[in-house]
Amino acid sequence: MTLPELTDPVDLCLPTGRLNPAAVGRTRTPLHRSPLRGWGRSKRWEYWGIMTPDLFVGMTVASLDYAAVPSIYLVERATGAHRTIGGLEPFARGTSIPDTLPPFEASARWGGRLGASELRMHAAGSATSIRGTAPGFAIDVTSPDAGDALGVVVPWSDRLFQYTLKDVARPVSGTITVDGRQFAVGDGSWAVLDRGRGRWPYRMTWNWAAGSGLVDGRRVGLQLGGKWTDGTGSTENAVFVDGVQHYIAEELTWQYDLDDEASPWRIVGEHADVTLTPWHRRLERTNALVVASTIHQALGTWSGWMLDTSGTRVSVDGLVGWAEQAQNRW
Repeated sequence: MTLPELTDPVDLCLPTGRLNPAAVGRTRTPLHRSPLRGWGRSKRWEYWGIMTPDLFVGMTVASLDYAAVPSIYLVERATGAHRTIGGLEPFARGTSIPDTLPPFEASARWGGRLGASELRMHAAGSATSIRGTAPGFAIDVTSPDAGDALGVVVPWSDRLFQYTLKDVARPVSGTITVDGRQFAVGDGSWAVLDRGRGRWPYRMTWNWAAGSGLVDGRRVGLQLGGKWTDGTGSTENAVFVDGVQHYIAEELTWQYDLDDEASPWRIVGEHADVTLTPWHRRLERTNALVVASTIHQALGTWSGWMLDTSGTRVSVDGLVGWAEQAQNRW
């Protein structure tokens, strides 16, 4: 099955709430409106990961219908010090995630024993601004659109399906403040977007890998996924060169050892052979009755190659990013 490339806006769902067959395909820009219908299985999120020479910050605004699960994960690269500032808000209180195309704003507010937190992600069409505050943390950055993204619809059935948009190797600038210390975000900094809208099975495991950087003077982005797309006819695999998407339809093989924190993560197939060497490992577990998750995430440096659509090898040596396995019950 060849996944068609869509070039016009389309609704993800039919008026009945079931998957629109015309929406199944891939895009280079956000073209999917997502008027999700029904309650309980619908999931919506905006995630931004920002890697700078000093910091890694992962920020999530997410609604699971019956709960909001906003979070900020912060790592100081020089020391390895890390923290999670997360919340679990019943019935998605304080969270807004539109189902429209940009421009829009996704936002979350949540409280905790250490104080209130807030994230605002304003997608204007030409750039996204991300602003937020939390105990010991503040961010004010802007990431301009810089070429193709990868939008894909994953159809498990006509009732359960997901629209995902991955946008890697985006420039980003601004400031991040940690415990009163302000860090400049600019040269050597990269932003990655993960946008999700869909209706999910209760249990799911996925792999995700992202990489960003300059290789031989070219801006290169790595985007790979696994497990959750297997057998659907869709993949979320691509390499980006100077903002141009080169889609990979092949289901790749992931090799990693969750029990060995220092071990590499390798993703291999006919169209790619890439390895992430970790410099930080994250293990995070959440268990709150109906909502539970386990995340294994390795932050590190990529090496290897991927093939572009002409069959030419593209080096990913030196890209910075991550690879992960997430198991969710939601």
